[in-house]
Amino acid sequence: MGAVLGHLKPSLVWHHFEEICKYPRPSKKEEKIAGYVISVGKRLGLQTERDKFGNIVIRKPATPGKENLKTVVLQGHIDMVCESNRGVVHDFDNDPIQPYIDGDWVKAKGTTLGADNGIGFATALAVLESNDVEHGPLECLFTLDEETGLTGASSLKKGWLKADILINMDSEELGTIFIGCSGGKNTAAKFKTKLEKAPKNYSSFELKVAGLKGGHSGLEIHVGRGNAVKIMNRLIFDYSKENTIRLASINGGNKHNAIPREAFAVIAVPKKDEKILKKFVSKFNDIVKAEFAAVDPDLSVSMSKHEMPEKFLDEKTQRKLIDALYAIPHGVLKMSNDIPGLVETSNNLAVVETIGKHINIVTSQRSSVASENVDATNMVSSVLKLAGAEISYGDGYPGWKPDIGSDILKVFKSTFNQMYGKEPHVTAIHAGLETGIIKEKYPEMEMISFGPTMFGVHSPDEKLQISTVPEFYNQLVNVLKNIPSK
Repeated sequence: MGAVLGHLKPSLVWHHFEEICKYPRPSKKEEKIAGYVISVGKRLGLQTERDKFGNIVIRKPATPGKENLKTVVLQGHIDMVCESNRGVVHDFDNDPIQPYIDGDWVKAKGTTLGADNGIGFATALAVLESNDVEHGPLECLFTLDEETGLTGASSLKKGWLKADILINMDSEELGTIFIGCSGGKNTAAKFKTKLEKAPKNYSSFELKVAGLKGGHSGLEIHVGRGNAVKIMNRLIFDYSKENTIRLASINGGNKHNAIPREAFAVIAVPKKDEKILKKFVSKFNDIVKAEFAAVDPDLSVSMSKHEMPEKFLDEKTQRKLIDALYAIPHGVLKMSNDIPGLVETSNNLAVVETIGKHINIVTSQRSSVASENVDATNMVSSVLKLAGAEISYGDGYPGWKPDIGSDILKVFKSTFNQMYGKEPHVTAIHAGLETGIIKEKYPEMEMISFGPTMFGVHSPDEKLQISTVPEFYNQLVNVLKNIPSK
């Protein structure tokens, strides 16, 4: 893959980002990209360590005259969400990401770009390699498996890091400084069904919901984008109120932290009702397109002929499943009363999949208030239990409580003011950051999170704004040389 981004500035950041794109890095399969990170540390002659889980720390001594500054750790994760558009052939275990430039944006061809968090740890590598950045004692922490449960951060041992301050570079809005994040938990369900033979004198079709933007279930849950699973289930629910329909399978979404962009269902209806179904789907398509026109203009609901499946869900399970999917809340449950515009609590109906005799559902609850996260989890669980599903829970992860009086926040604010003549936007984020977990292990460590601007993370629409990367880097450089003394 030839250089596509090599002319962009700052050159070291873009060089490392483009190199990162060459290495496959799905969550739990980060060995290839970890090898690259380690090779950079060793090439630079810097102290490079791995813990038992595989997290990496590279330590760089202070530049002359800065030895008395507090130690800073630059932190980011090296895995990425692997999503591709339907019809795009891409092996995330082996194929490189293919970045390209579209105006002021870097995008990827048909897949997620991985700027979340590739641009963050590319910046850390650039600081390690640069001879022009003034800084005190520096650690760079590269964590694994952030996207599927924050398990890299969870596996960190106390005492491994020596830093007084942590700068997380996993945020996505230039000019915004994050000082807190939500905690979260996943609630999963399994429906067991008795499979039945295909009914006689029926015709089979595939229903399809597509064209949605999806996105990060924390960062974009408040936008009101369509959830493909909810829309598909609504179609089946509405049709079944006055018509006969049998369900063979329903599938949509594949990541707990992504809003489902597509959903598919294989169904059958009496042959005499084919025209009724076709007319209903067409009308339903018009209805939902009008509802989501402002946020998901490319939404489409369609049907096509399908080979008759051998087996269908029994009608009792089908009814319970459809009712449960309809009743599970999706979206914002509560806005913050303390920080204007911040989502406090939400739920994402993330995945539904049919596997043999089982239908699996995955949901994700988030809240910056621990008790509200418990309440949201109970709400979702109650719906699924009433429908007769087996319930299981993820381990969850803690939130990060804001500290508005920290020294690092003061440095960021003063530096930002000097650079731009105005105050930065200081807020919390409705997403899980590794800072919450690291803070539990290093409670005395001050923390902050920031980053360049990107949109559509966790979806093939992901894009990184080129013009914000130099500003992001310059902010970091100015902050590092102004870190307070010990």
